[in-house]
Amino acid sequence: MTRLLALDARGELVSAHVRLVASAVGVGERTVWRWLAAARNPAPQTPVAAGRFILDAEVCHLLALWGGNMAAVHRELAARAAADPSLPAPPSLRTLQRAAARDLSAGYRAGLRGGEKARRAHDVFGRRPPTWRNACWEGDHKRVPVQVDVEGELACPWITWFIDCATRAITGVAVTPHAPSRDAVLAALRCAITRTDPYGPIGGLPSLVRVDRGKEFLCATVTQALGAFAVPVQDLPAYTPHLKGTIEALNDAVEEMFLVSLPRYTHRPELLGGRTADPNAAPLTFAAFVELLLAWVSWWNSEHLPSGLGGSTTPLQAWVADPTPIEDVPAEQLATFALEDDGRLRTITTSGVSWRRRPYIAPWMVGHTGTKVRLRYLPHHDEQIEVFDSSGLRHLGSAYLADQATPEQRKALDTTRKARARALKADLKAGERLRRPRYAAVTTATPPERLGALTAAEAEAELAPTRVPDLTARALPDLIPPTEAPASWARPITRPAAPPTATGTHTPSHAHTRDSQVHDADQDE
Repeated sequence: MTRLLALDARGELVSAHVRLVASAVGVGERTVWRWLAAARNPAPQTPVAAGRFILDAEVCHLLALWGGNMAAVHRELAARAAADPSLPAPPSLRTLQRAAARDLSAGYRAGLRGGEKARRAHDVFGRRPPTWRNACWEGDHKRVPVQVDVEGELACPWITWFIDCATRAITGVAVTPHAPSRDAVLAALRCAITRTDPYGPIGGLPSLVRVDRGKEFLCATVTQALGAFAVPVQDLPAYTPHLKGTIEALNDAVEEMFLVSLPRYTHRPELLGGRTADPNAAPLTFAAFVELLLAWVSWWNSEHLPSGLGGSTTPLQAWVADPTPIEDVPAEQLATFALEDDGRLRTITTSGVSWRRRPYIAPWMVGHTGTKVRLRYLPHHDEQIEVFDSSGLRHLGSAYLADQATPEQRKALDTTRKARARALKADLKAGERLRRPRYAAVTTATPPERLGALTAAEAEAELAPTRVPDLTARALPDLIPPTEAPASWARPITRPAAPPTATGTHTPSHAHTRDSQVHDADQDE
């Protein structure tokens, strides 16, 4: 209308202009002429009072209290209005629902029902700008929802891996039968950096490693190992998976594309009673699971077509096509990578070298008795240590634990430890059952009624071991007989008993004492 009014003011408005505008906006020509007439003579606008209901702070608080249940909020407002006639009548339920849909976002309403995680599902996240290979790696742990056989027991393994953000190539992976620690991170990093067989062409030194607040990734051992090669570790804020979306997408992909097909997958749909379709499926051994996982990693790098690469290039092809130079680490420098320094000088004796009060020996130590050395070791791997000279720069060789226990001894020790743990767990559960009271179910607002009849004798028998003994009851007064008091001590005066009176009664002692005092006073006068 502004353009048409300007043409009309200059006398240049013709019907062709109106027809062109009507065709562009999809209305009739007469409609445009009517708009133009209304714009030439605007009628006075009278404000119209808004009659729609607006959610206030009180309604929002009630909505949060009832978990996003608008019907419960409406009942609460109606009950308040019925109890207090001075309050206005609440709007209808449909009005409240329309106001919530209009004034509250879908993410806010989902957060009222399901919390912060549900709210984040409605957020919009941007993409990081494209980079080059080895510009940034992302690392994370993934708990495998598959039960595997680990020395006769079922356990869910953990995967620790790193992925290159630019090419979507998995650079390194390590698997542990239990929750991972820093040794798993170091093993995966060493696998990622090494480019020789059997690790393949993908690897090298990254410019940045991005992780979340996992204590295994931020420990001093990992930061020192990467810091020695000038590789910084970026610590992302907690509970922000969108900041490392590449590795999070890999965690989801491995479950949807690989783990779901394995036997004893724990997230499989359940039947009635919480049972799976095949609860007695034979589990994979730990070695078989690792072999299948490494085969899937190889398939991901060499055959899979990720959507992040356009769906037409494999991670390996994207890696090879990238002309960015790769910084390799020599093998002699990797000898000290991922090893913790013992921090003190030790001496090679005739028994070898002592570490943690245990002797370690090796054939190369012959003839080196009295040499000062430094020790480095892989965390949680006590069977072998690496020995360096006193400067810590020259690697002398490896040393092995002397008199190491046999597999049969280790298995018997594990069995004994597990039996003790089960016994302690049973005792703790029994104690909790004794401590936790049970009450009868009620259908009316009555005080709770404790269940479990107990006799007085049973209560006394259970309380007896916990009572503090009365030390005065255990005292023995006749153990040391009393001795005669010294002559210098003041002694009480013993007076003879008063003679009986005529009535045959004795004079009270206090009366006798008062009469004696009066008689003595008369004598003094």
